[in-house]
Amino acid sequence: MKCEISQVELGRYLYERLLSIPNIRIYGPAPSEKIKRAALCSFNVENIHATDLATFLDQQHGVAIRSGHHCAQPLHRYLGVNASARASLYFYNTKEDVDNFIQALNDTVNFFSSFK
Repeated sequence: MKCEISQVELGRYLYERLLSIPNIRIYGPAPSEKIKRAALCSFNVENIHATDLATFLDQQHGVAIRSGHHCAQPLHRYLGVNASARASLYFYNTKEDVDNFIQALNDTVNFFSSFK
């Protein structure tokens, strides 16, 4: 049975859980009482291309995230990055889905870090 949670709460939970990933850079302001984030996060992990993250997550874990410019090429140029990854949630997602994504993302980061 799925637990009902608002999109704002789920977005905050995603943001907070992403902070546990080593060497992650999350784009946009941190959620707060005044700042309500959408239930999505764009991010990069140091020394891992966003497309490599997305491909590995899809092929090894069945987790779908997007990578690229997300129709925001000027912002990417301003930030000095050639692409970013984006995890997007919807009304049918749960905290458990976020936890599963974070576990898969940790595994992915560990995989790529093992080649250093």
